[in-house]
Amino acid sequence: MLVEKFQVDSPDVEYGTDHIKSQYSYASTSVDRNAEGKWMVKPTQSKYEFQTSTKLPKLGVMLVGWGGNNGSTLTAGILANKHGITWMTKDGLKQPNYFGSLTQAATLRLGNYKGEEVFTPFKSLLPMVKPEDIVFGGWDISSYNLADAMERAQVLDWELQRQLVPYMKEQMPLPGIYDPDFIAANQDTRADNIIKGTRSEQVEQVRQQIRTFKEEQKLDKVIVLWTANTERYSNVMNGLNDTADNLLASIERNETEVAPSSLYAVACIKEGVPFINGAPQNTFVPGLVEFAVKQNVLIAGDDFKSGQTKMKSVLVDFLVGAGIKPTSIVSYNHLGNNDGMNLSAPQTFRSKEISKSNVVDDMVASNSILYKPGEHPDHVVVIKYVPNVGDSKRAMDEYMSEIFMGGHNTISMHNTCEDSLLAAPIILDLVLLAELTGRIQFKEEGKELHGFHPVAVLLSYLAKAPLVPDGTPVVNALAKQRAMLENTFRACVGLYPENNMMLEFK
Repeated sequence: MLVEKFQVDSPDVEYGTDHIKSQYSYASTSVDRNAEGKWMVKPTQSKYEFQTSTKLPKLGVMLVGWGGNNGSTLTAGILANKHGITWMTKDGLKQPNYFGSLTQAATLRLGNYKGEEVFTPFKSLLPMVKPEDIVFGGWDISSYNLADAMERAQVLDWELQRQLVPYMKEQMPLPGIYDPDFIAANQDTRADNIIKGTRSEQVEQVRQQIRTFKEEQKLDKVIVLWTANTERYSNVMNGLNDTADNLLASIERNETEVAPSSLYAVACIKEGVPFINGAPQNTFVPGLVEFAVKQNVLIAGDDFKSGQTKMKSVLVDFLVGAGIKPTSIVSYNHLGNNDGMNLSAPQTFRSKEISKSNVVDDMVASNSILYKPGEHPDHVVVIKYVPNVGDSKRAMDEYMSEIFMGGHNTISMHNTCEDSLLAAPIILDLVLLAELTGRIQFKEEGKELHGFHPVAVLLSYLAKAPLVPDGTPVVNALAKQRAMLENTFRACVGLYPENNMMLEFK
């Protein structure tokens, strides 16, 4: 049973005219070792208060790489939903949808009604901005309008594209920052829409572009997300980007090792605008993270978790949790879109290889019965550019595991991923959840209300290589990431985590 709307009936929950307030008892566990060396595990309870503003802003989203496959596909998809555009294919009439979006197409369990499980849409848990109400803009190093960019991407059915052209042909990306040293040389033919000047001048121009967009569209809030080409890794060096002051000074000196993505992030932080990195490069060098924390501006990343890596974060969690020992994981990909073309350069591929390779680390570390200290499965990632397959990426994985009494188990998987159609809903989720988390404040009993940490760990579910604050455990297991996000939002309306014990039926 699906319930679209509900209200929590509890003395600990208050529905105001512009807020929801909840008193929440947070149950956890502390682990310590006593003087005799005995491990002591103690259940704990802490009182928290959550306050969520229910006033929805007029939201603007600026995409870096708006004219790429992801940006044009997301814009087209939201317009198709907004205007109810249908289209014919050889398989019949198609309706627009938001499949693949956690916020728009997933549900969560509320409870049980007369023996029937009751669910609600994820978006019904707390007030969220509607996708159709978002105002889109952004940058691209290519001057194509969004209609031409959609045609170039070759992602959507032609009959749908034809109907969307009138809505998209007037949408023009702003000039973007281009540095050929950070992406593949094969991207130079697209680079005809460029912000000129020194790095400092480029940052100031991006700041002005954000301000102009906000003013002209009469927006309450703007969020910026990088969905442009994967960059190579930046060198992290003392005196260059190791501290906030050094990073800002390096930009003023026009240091060439400051990446375009970091320049956009700095501009956003100076404007108080959240910045999300959807690619695998190390945009968030130490100095940039320090700057965001000092200015209390949300940053999140890295790299969309869409296809092969999402499956990996489920399967390895299952195997290790079942007491089965993965000993090698080999992942092969080939794709033919512009992302694949850019990744054909060794320096940009290295960024992707790093973000894909660390996804199993926390799952392996969770079971020292299976793995000795320092032991880790062999893990290899290969990506090849094959133009003929276009946006329809192929991912092939082989998982070899050790089982009972020296036996072996092999799981082979073939995954055909429509790359941009998987990524677009994740972009939507990232910006909607980033906006929502900015309206939530909370406090522990006896302390002052505050927002979440600027490094947005709650968005880890959507990232291949989650960015977390110093001292925070990195969680890659998909089920744990979703539980963290869902249970935090449940706490905002006074609902306990879903524990699946179902004692009332035992």
